[in-house]
Amino acid sequence: MTIKEIVRKYTNQLKLVTHIPAKEVEILIMHLLEKNTIWLHLNYNQEFLKEKELEILVKKRATNYPLEYIINKASFYGEMFIVKEGVLIPRPETEILVENAVEILKDKKEEIKVLEIGTGSGIISVMLAILIENIKIIAVDINEKALELAKQNAIKHGVENKIEFRLSNLYENIQENDIFMTISNPPYIANNYKLPTNVKYEPSNALFGGDIGDELLKDIIKQTSERKIPYLLCEMGFDQKAPLENYFKEFEVESYSFYKDYESFDRGFTLKFKK
Repeated sequence: MTIKEIVRKYTNQLKLVTHIPAKEVEILIMHLLEKNTIWLHLNYNQEFLKEKELEILVKKRATNYPLEYIINKASFYGEMFIVKEGVLIPRPETEILVENAVEILKDKKEEIKVLEIGTGSGIISVMLAILIENIKIIAVDINEKALELAKQNAIKHGVENKIEFRLSNLYENIQENDIFMTISNPPYIANNYKLPTNVKYEPSNALFGGDIGDELLKDIIKQTSERKIPYLLCEMGFDQKAPLENYFKEFEVESYSFYKDYESFDRGFTLKFKK
């Protein structure tokens, strides 16, 4: 069968797990052949010789197993990152968090030190290292597998000299007193929340933030204030704006703002502490 016929044949098997089943079959084909989209469409009428391998991958995807874990890749901020099972998959809405940080950092002439808490696959730190010239980043995580993957992504994008990866639970192993900004996409889902099937394959310690969900966020806010770090930028849950805004009142805050994601849900905040 030709590639075109193969795509048609296997599309039906993915209709219940994705709104772009044909596109995902194409992605799996490109993964198997190590080819790109342009090659695929120029060779749509060529015979496809790896149907058995494709069938295994399609069946796996049909169980709601994440596509990114199958192909070990995810796109973020227009760049391609390595993704592995056991580490959170990058989400498009986290691009907004990066953009907000860039707005604050872009005009700084002197070298700026940034801390990322819960770096995961390293996407935030790597993108900041790419986008901001005078920056040094400490990227921490409690997951050694995540730190190893984040290092691979830093090397892939040529910014490993700008980022130090460190095993740490929040600020536990941070002694530096010259950090200008902390940025984090921490776990913020309530423990009893029922996850969609596909998300269940991702590490729970990167998703669940406590009984209410915002406990870890509040820990980060408190410890950032105690460390006298000027800026804190975090992602949060869609229903956490009111309790967090109320929590801000316990600290010496100069200003704060919330932002919405691409679906218009409340998704994060920028907090500036008084000096």
